[in-house]
Amino acid sequence: MAFTPDPDILFYDPSFSTVILDNAPLVQAWKGKALWLEGPAWSSDGRFLITSDVMGSTQYRYLPEERCMTVFRKESYHSNGNTFDREGRLITCEHGMRRVIRWEHDGRCTILAESFEGKRLNSPNDIVVDAQGGIWFTDPPYGDRLWEGHPDAPQDGKPTKGNLTWNLDLEATEQLGGQAGQETHVFHLDPETRKLSSVLTGAELSGPNGLCFSPDQKTLYIVSSEKGARRPKGGGYRNIYAFDVQNAALSNQRVFADMTLAGQKLMPDGIKADRMGNLWVAANGPLGLCGVFIYNPAGKMIGRLRLPRSVSNLTFGGTQRDRLFMCAENTIFTLDVATQGAGLS
Repeated sequence: MAFTPDPDILFYDPSFSTVILDNAPLVQAWKGKALWLEGPAWSSDGRFLITSDVMGSTQYRYLPEERCMTVFRKESYHSNGNTFDREGRLITCEHGMRRVIRWEHDGRCTILAESFEGKRLNSPNDIVVDAQGGIWFTDPPYGDRLWEGHPDAPQDGKPTKGNLTWNLDLEATEQLGGQAGQETHVFHLDPETRKLSSVLTGAELSGPNGLCFSPDQKTLYIVSSEKGARRPKGGGYRNIYAFDVQNAALSNQRVFADMTLAGQKLMPDGIKADRMGNLWVAANGPLGLCGVFIYNPAGKMIGRLRLPRSVSNLTFGGTQRDRLFMCAENTIFTLDVATQGAGLS
């Protein structure tokens, strides 16, 4: 039974009412056998949602009208972030294969990125496409676990033998002292030259995770999911950071929001902007505080969606991009809103 106005839609500022429908409740749209859903992306052409079960190494397709979930791709090599480019092609981050791939319209798979300066990537996590077709993605070390397709934890600084090394460059791993990949980065891939450039290093921002553009694409927001920072002056501490964007480069790093609520600091994960410039943030934390935080363009929390479990990622979809899809462990929640998503997915 749904109650309206929904008691789990919490208002902290009157402006929140401009993006919330009074009679739209939070809905548990699907719950099933998935282990940890991530990377939701809406296909405008197909009118379906793609999502990744990172631990189950499966991509699923959710049909909202039927509330039906079907297997889209098995094996997915522990895929995480997904997005669609301007031509409607699916782009996916794979933890297990440590690469970013694109599925062409004829079914071919194109490897877009798998190494940088001679070293394998870590575990590409989240990904967005800009108006020029440039691809931006984060490459933290979060996927360096057995259940996400990487070897067991190193022993005495050396990689473990006899496990999931069939899809890894073990020699490169040994050169890095047992680490899953290389230095943490945020990358930009040029759509014409296919040149991969580092726009941010781990010294500047620890544990980069979710990312998205402002509606005018002049600002890139990037989540740090690390508890601390690699350098005293570097970014981290589970904040959301904003950067100015110009000519595929980032500048003017600043804290946009610190994810603190009721004296507790929650962990941000996936993020999306709406057309009004508000930022919708997946929040991981204790029951009663976790769910989705909504910040206005000035970084003020104007409201939140209280959910019974932590949210990993979210996106806007539906025929008018006015339905919010939220991935929470093995569950998909939805909310019809009075705004639209700023990007394609």
